[in-house]
Amino acid sequence: MSNFHSPPETASVFCGISQKKATNSTANLIILGILAGVYIGFGAQLATMIMSDLDKYLGLGFAKFIGGSVFSVGLMLVILAGAELFTGNSLIVIGYLNGDIKGSQLLRNWIIIYFANFIGSILLVYLMYATGLWKTGAGVVGAKAVMIANGKVNLSLGEALARGILCNWMVCLAVWLAIASKDVIGKIFGIFFPIMAFVASGFEHSIANMYFVPMGIILKGQEFVQQALPEGIDLGNLTWGSFIGANLIPVTVGNIIGGTFFVGFLYWYIYLKTEGASKSSESGVNISDK
Repeated sequence: MSNFHSPPETASVFCGISQKKATNSTANLIILGILAGVYIGFGAQLATMIMSDLDKYLGLGFAKFIGGSVFSVGLMLVILAGAELFTGNSLIVIGYLNGDIKGSQLLRNWIIIYFANFIGSILLVYLMYATGLWKTGAGVVGAKAVMIANGKVNLSLGEALARGILCNWMVCLAVWLAIASKDVIGKIFGIFFPIMAFVASGFEHSIANMYFVPMGIILKGQEFVQQALPEGIDLGNLTWGSFIGANLIPVTVGNIIGGTFFVGFLYWYIYLKTEGASKSSESGVNISDK
């Protein structure tokens, strides 16, 4: 027996997953959404720690590769331990397109999970702040967090949107590969490569940014961190308003497009709609009469 589902089988599996996610209780969705926000935050904080000064020794490209590699632990925790992640849940659009869930159920899931992910992310931000680990390396780790956040809020709307699309295209492919695999090691490798690729490439993930940017905002005023920042760096845009307006909104829209269209819709069309129509035609059934 194969240890993985074929692409058409995986598409069908997502129909069942969509039904379960769409009918889960509000309480369960909130708890699982908070957990996912924390888990993705774990990956984000680990990447920040690892990349704080790595480029000085290995070069920028390899530092990004290592940062992306360790960040992948976040989605591994979501998939293997069990949690509800907004970006990955773009794929329940397959159940909607297939008629297995209603549009209202889809939106309910997305809205609850999005805000629960935000709560989990902010929870981890304040826990990490309380640890004082941002002082590591004479404030270098905290300075790295500030610089990551500052780079994100200074993207143009077009850049943020495009990076959001590409990001969730990769994230949803990681989820697709993880669901396709029937064993744990297969799921881990299915997650690792696409997630490493999106982080190393510099794409934008709305839920990860719910950790990255708030952490930078609360650290930018710390004198210990300011001393480790590059001289003359402009942090004028590193505010809550810029975070939401210049980064979170366009990145979220891009994430929705990348996940729902480039993965969810296209694979539904290829493996469920098209093949379903083909099978009905072969059996002499006119699907327009159903």
